[in-house]
Amino acid sequence: MTRLRNPLPTLACMLAFAAPTALSERAAAQEQRIRSSVDDHLVDAETKAAIERGLQYLQKTQERTGSWDQLVGYKLNSDYETVDNRPLPHVGVTALACISFLAGGHLPDRGKYGETITKGLDHVLSCAQDDGYITENGSRMYSHAFATLFLAEIYGMSNNPRVKSVLQQSVNLIVSSQNAEGGWRYRPFARESDMSITVCQVLALRSARNVGIHVPATTIRNAQNYVYRSAVRSNERASRRPWRGRGGYGDEGGSFRYQLKEQTRATFPLTGAGVTTLYAAGEYDSPVIKDALDYMDRELFTFNDQNEHGHYFFYYGHYYAVQAYYITGGPQWRRYFAEVKSRLLRMQRPDGSWPNDVGPGPAFGTAVATLILQIPLQYLPIFQR
Repeated sequence: MTRLRNPLPTLACMLAFAAPTALSERAAAQEQRIRSSVDDHLVDAETKAAIERGLQYLQKTQERTGSWDQLVGYKLNSDYETVDNRPLPHVGVTALACISFLAGGHLPDRGKYGETITKGLDHVLSCAQDDGYITENGSRMYSHAFATLFLAEIYGMSNNPRVKSVLQQSVNLIVSSQNAEGGWRYRPFARESDMSITVCQVLALRSARNVGIHVPATTIRNAQNYVYRSAVRSNERASRRPWRGRGGYGDEGGSFRYQLKEQTRATFPLTGAGVTTLYAAGEYDSPVIKDALDYMDRELFTFNDQNEHGHYFFYYGHYYAVQAYYITGGPQWRRYFAEVKSRLLRMQRPDGSWPNDVGPGPAFGTAVATLILQIPLQYLPIFQR
C-alpha cells in the first residue's frame, strides 16, 4: 500500500483543521474549480446520468418539512426491526440525502438543489435535543452520527452560528457517551460497543474537528485502540461457526469483528469500517490495514452477490468500503470502484431510486448509492484524498 504523500487535507488526518469559509467564497471556489484528480474519469457520462436521476428522485420524495420519511428502526441480526410499520421522518436518512447533494458540489440556497439542502438542514437542526442528541421517532446513534457529519460539513461552508451551536452539542454528546471499551453502541452511554456504530462516530468527530470544533485527542486514541482490538489476526479465527450467509461469519485474518467477543461475526462491511476508522484516526501504515484490504479484495464479489438486491448490509458495507479503498488509492481502489460502480448502475430503478428491500427504504438506498458514486469528485473535505 502506498502511503499518501500529502495527508493534511485527507480523511486520514484527525489533527488537521480546515478553516471555515464564507458560503459565497466556497461556492465560487467550487464553481470555478478545475479538478486535476486522476480519478475524475471514473465518474463517466453514464455514471453522471445515474447520479442525476438519483438526486432528482431524492428531491421529488423530500417532504415539505424537509425530511425524508422512511422506516425508522435498527439492525436485528440480518433483519431490520422497525419502531413503526409506516414511514416516519428519519433524521439519519435526511442527513445522508443532504450529504449526497453536497458530495455532488451542490450548496444550500444555490442552484436547483439549494432549497432541498436548506430544507433538509432546517429539519436536522429541529431534531436536536437539549442534551445534544439528534434524534426523532426513536432513531439511534447511527442517525446522530450522520446528522453530526452533515452539520460539520455545512458549518465548514457557512460558518453559521446556529449550526455551530448544535454541532458542538452533538459532538459533546458523542465524546461524553464513549464507553470504557473505547467505542459506542446503539444508544448513548451504552456499556458495550460495536464496530459499525463506532466508525460513524469517529467520522463525525473528524469532520467536526476539521472545522474547528473541539474534540479531545484521547477520544480518538481510545477509539483507535478499540478498533485494533477488534481486528482478527492472521493466526486466529473470528468465529468457529461455519455459517456464511448474508451477514456471514468470517474466519480469516484481516477481518474485523462486530464486537470484542470471540463468538461474533467478522465481515466485509465491518472490515471496511475498521480500515476507515483507522485512516480517520491518522493511521496509514499498520500491517492490520494491509491485511484488511487483502481480506476485502477476497470477499468483495461474494459480498456483492449476496446483497445486491438492496439489503442494508450492501449499502452500509460500501459506504465504508468506498472510503477505505479511496484513501488507499492505486490498483486496489480502481478495481474496487469499477466493481461497485457496475453493480450500482445495474441496480438503479427506472424512477432513479435504488432498492432497499431490508432497511429504511429507497431514499436510504438512493442517498448512499449516489454518495458512493460521487466519492471521486472530491467536493467534500471528509471524502477527499
